[in-house]
Amino acid sequence: MPETRSTSSITEGDLVGPMIRLAWPMVVIQLLQVTYNLADTFWLGRLSGNAVAAISLAFPLVFFLISVGGGFTTAGSILVAQFTGADSEGSAGKVAAQTLGFVVAISTVLGVVGHFLTRDMLALLPAQAETARVVVPLAGDYMEVFFLGMPALFGFFVFSALMRGYGNTRTPMLVMFVSVAINVALDPFLIFGWWVFPEMGIAGAAVATIFARLVAAVIGVYVLFFTNAGPDISLSQFAPDFSMISRIVRVGTPSAAEQSTSALAMITLTAMVASFAPAVVGAFGLGNRLISLVFLPAMGLGRATNTMVGQNLGAKQPERAERAVWLAAKVAAGVLLAVAVLAAIFPRPIVAVFLSPGAENAAAIVEYGSTYVRIRAVEFVFVGVVQVLLGAFRGAGNTKTAMVISMVTLWIGRVLTVYLFAFTLDWGAMGIWVGMAFGNITGAIVAAAWFTRGTWKRTLVDADDGDPA
Repeated sequence: MPETRSTSSITEGDLVGPMIRLAWPMVVIQLLQVTYNLADTFWLGRLSGNAVAAISLAFPLVFFLISVGGGFTTAGSILVAQFTGADSEGSAGKVAAQTLGFVVAISTVLGVVGHFLTRDMLALLPAQAETARVVVPLAGDYMEVFFLGMPALFGFFVFSALMRGYGNTRTPMLVMFVSVAINVALDPFLIFGWWVFPEMGIAGAAVATIFARLVAAVIGVYVLFFTNAGPDISLSQFAPDFSMISRIVRVGTPSAAEQSTSALAMITLTAMVASFAPAVVGAFGLGNRLISLVFLPAMGLGRATNTMVGQNLGAKQPERAERAVWLAAKVAAGVLLAVAVLAAIFPRPIVAVFLSPGAENAAAIVEYGSTYVRIRAVEFVFVGVVQVLLGAFRGAGNTKTAMVISMVTLWIGRVLTVYLFAFTLDWGAMGIWVGMAFGNITGAIVAAAWFTRGTWKRTLVDADDGDPA
């Protein structure tokens, strides 16, 4: 039987124990998410360097449509956490059901739109001639398949967010492990046509991912309906409740806007990078995927902080919530300082693992990618701080603040600085690498200054906020 959560351990007693219990499965989940990406990168790197570059172009556009619905999964997590902290189990279940139905409906629409607009979106990128001729069509092949699986993708996202808000992070971790194992196993068979499978190339990576996510979504629905591991959900709670949907939309819209503007920033950065040679595009995408490993402890602690803050504010304990935030920030900064040192010393062997020596542009991608990873190591400590503080703002329901800080981090800290260094000052690829490193440094400074104001210490719900179950 999947584990249940103990609210009292989150809202009472020692902080370190519940923080670790919440955070480590989230770190593992993020590691497994990166494993999805790295497995695709590893096998596509064996296919061709251009296939790796194509994933670099596809990801920001895919993430843009995902982000539109992603903010509402955040709203579900926040509301479930605060209702659970306020001991309103019925309301937590109602929020869970309404969020699941609402987000899956949105994802279906987004998937259809994305599938039919893939080539039009890619055509907007100001790609270099060789990139436009070789890389962009491959990105389109991947995206058209990926978008068709959006409901399965979001089904798991919602399940994981709702369980996190409830205080159970271990069960989503186990489900994610099953999903990743399926994806890793299927990738080479579908990409290269091993055994009885057709050779699908880059589209095979998309099919493997979507099928694996579908399995995870089905398991997640089973857990929510037939176990006591999460919010108590019944089929009758799926009948549209427009007052609850309105609350989800109100809390989730800033998060959706935050994620959408973040995606637009990445699209803008990708458009800038696409004006360079394919080797630079490949290094940018590969470097970003490797650097995403750095975000694992930071995002795990940030999401644990989300739950700790949400449940403690729901239980009317703002001081305990604040102590949890500073604890998580210190741990994240310490861990990522050690990671930064390793990344700065050993970038080349790390990058080279993911490219076959005989692949197109392999040597150039390794050279560019090694420099990129070494420069980005400067910001790693700031990544930990900003992720924890953003988790605190979201847990408090202060999603507008999180949105503003994310916009500052990406649009001022990255987009403007990349444009300044790479184009205005004509530093070329080096300008991209240096500009990207400024983002989280800027965001951490702004977030820390805002957090110390203390205006986030307000709850969205009350213990007697109604029990609509």
